[in-house]
Amino acid sequence: MAKIYSYRFTIPTEVNDENGHVNNVAYVQWMQDVATMHSDAQGCTRELYQRLGSSWIARSHHIEYLRPAFAGDEIEIQTWVCNLKRASSLRRYKFLNAENQSVLARAETDWVYVNAETGRPRKIDPEVSEAFILVPLEEEP
Repeated sequence: MAKIYSYRFTIPTEVNDENGHVNNVAYVQWMQDVATMHSDAQGCTRELYQRLGSSWIARSHHIEYLRPAFAGDEIEIQTWVCNLKRASSLRRYKFLNAENQSVLARAETDWVYVNAETGRPRKIDPEVSEAFILVPLEEEP
């Protein structure tokens, strides 16, 4: 079970904005995508959430942009779970230029675990909470 999930890809041209670099909306999409990939890798798949009648919704996102990224760049996104509370979880992300390992951005999402039918917060099921190893602040990459 990996504490930190990592995903690499080449940035497509369609995410560039009028300034010639990656649009900020792309980062939010990538955050959601890599969180889902990490969850899937830990066995918390869409099928499991459907069986449990649960889902995750984003309460807030925070992104700090440090350097621009451009179409054609290979980037690495690292993500990890910082905490699991009764019905919420803080997940962090680091965006790196894969070639020189410079940090492009840091981000976090406050996720809320909800009843899929009602959308109301609910206690995180043990099948979900036990699937992740928490990464405390002092161990963050």
